[in-house]
Amino acid sequence: MREREFVRVAGPDAADFVQRMVSNDVEALSAGEACAALLLTAKARVIAPLVVLRRAADDFLLLTEPGLGEVVRVHLARMRLRAECEIEPEEHDSVLVFGGGGGFATDWPGATEALDAGLEPTLSDEELELRRIAAGVPRWEREIDDRILPAEAGLDETHVSFSKGCYPGQEPVARLHFRGHPNRGLRVVELDELPEHDAPLHHDGREVGRVTSAARREDGTVVALAYVRTEVPDDAPLALAARAG
Repeated sequence: MREREFVRVAGPDAADFVQRMVSNDVEALSAGEACAALLLTAKARVIAPLVVLRRAADDFLLLTEPGLGEVVRVHLARMRLRAECEIEPEEHDSVLVFGGGGGFATDWPGATEALDAGLEPTLSDEELELRRIAAGVPRWEREIDDRILPAEAGLDETHVSFSKGCYPGQEPVARLHFRGHPNRGLRVVELDELPEHDAPLHHDGREVGRVTSAARREDGTVVALAYVRTEVPDDAPLALAARAG
């Protein structure tokens, strides 16, 4: 199972409204298709990561992370103004499907997502977390929070369209993409021990990053996600406290 919260946006103006509010091109979706997207502040800070499922021409279901459903609903309701659409919570069961088997596109490479499919989980929460980290999939309140910009987490490659119309946060996202580069990026690293969340990483005696998630494999090695400064080479040895990573 994948823990989710859901917000429905439906009505005559739903397509135009959702298109103007999120970072990806949802108007290009056909019924039954989905894409990853972001709800951003004007300064491109993440309010909520989303998967937007188009169920009909005027009916969209927004899938977000636990604790963010009401945040998304309230934010969209405040920004609706005269748009003719309903914005309401819904309840569903969501599962990730690996290796085919139907579902719609989601924010996890190599997987799809299905709703109310009645499938029994075949992976434990620990195994799923290990897969997430090894695949470099950022998670809310781990890799994604109000401290990061989308490009730092690689979300500009998966959650953003650079050819669609305007949305909140578009200008700083586009400026960084076309004219600059982030100062840090999300990487998958191997460590000797399980660190605490936000544990600092060092290179050549200088702090160059922080660990956001970590899990231990069956062979005892630790795989982690970490934000590391972009000038640090990918193969550079990193140190966690006094031990080499």
